[in-house]
Amino acid sequence: MSNEANGIINVIKPLQWTSMEVVRQIKRLTRQKKVGHAGTLDPQATGVLPICFGQATRVMEYLVDSPKVYMALIRLGVSTDSYDALGQVTGSRDSSYVTEKDVSKELEKYCGVFHQIPPMYSALKRDGERLYNLARAGHEVTRPPREVEMYRLNITQWNPPEVRLEMECGRGMYVRSLAHDLGADLGCGAHLKELTRLHAGPFDISTANTMAQVEEACQNDSWRSLLFPVDFPLLKFKSAIVQRDKEDAIRRGQGIYLGLPSRDASSNSLYRLYSVDGEFLALLHPGKVRGLWHAQKVFRLRT
Repeated sequence: MSNEANGIINVIKPLQWTSMEVVRQIKRLTRQKKVGHAGTLDPQATGVLPICFGQATRVMEYLVDSPKVYMALIRLGVSTDSYDALGQVTGSRDSSYVTEKDVSKELEKYCGVFHQIPPMYSALKRDGERLYNLARAGHEVTRPPREVEMYRLNITQWNPPEVRLEMECGRGMYVRSLAHDLGADLGCGAHLKELTRLHAGPFDISTANTMAQVEEACQNDSWRSLLFPVDFPLLKFKSAIVQRDKEDAIRRGQGIYLGLPSRDASSNSLYRLYSVDGEFLALLHPGKVRGLWHAQKVFRLRT
């Protein structure tokens, strides 16, 4: 019987930890070989960090692409080189003239799809070199704007010179850049003081475990009870059940006819496929032949 765990633990990333430090610590505690995280959080950020085990690492891409919800505290009047509280102060201006209405008006331009320049202090690469390494060496390079999307952006607290925002956004959004750009728009400068991720796809901070709770569960050998199933991040996709005689075909990578709605095939929809016993077998995508479906990913979860 394999000792490999397959599933996802919803973890609260501690302040000042890197996302990979969380992975390494949990890997050590659980003694699992295949462990990864689904969406990097900066060291000064905290909140939801899904940790994937075994075959759940193969669904990380769907979590990374899922909408995220953040709570951000922005300090007006002070700019830093890293756009957050850890950086060197690059400017300080009076922000007493800024009103909540001013902030609300400027935030309108960051709703929907827009282009954002990522910060120099980021893990993005330029000619194979991480931008944060270039920044620490005193170099600044041109960063092409990237298209990002904001689904929701609201002021939840106005306590000048600080403003607290709650936002729901798509992949690739840098909240630090948003804070910096907002300060530039207001003419006083700003930086991100605090950041908490409240949601990552279907994972919510209210059901997340602290590192202390994970460690205690590992000491009690009950940590597997914290696992969400591999298919949990995929529940947004429709599902289908396959009869036993077609299970082997799917496992061999052959296409199968399922009689699923043709509109789903034409829209390139994905389907979760289950056995009659309820075992999650595969993620399907439509083939070129009408009615034929192929496995995009096959899972072998039965031990």
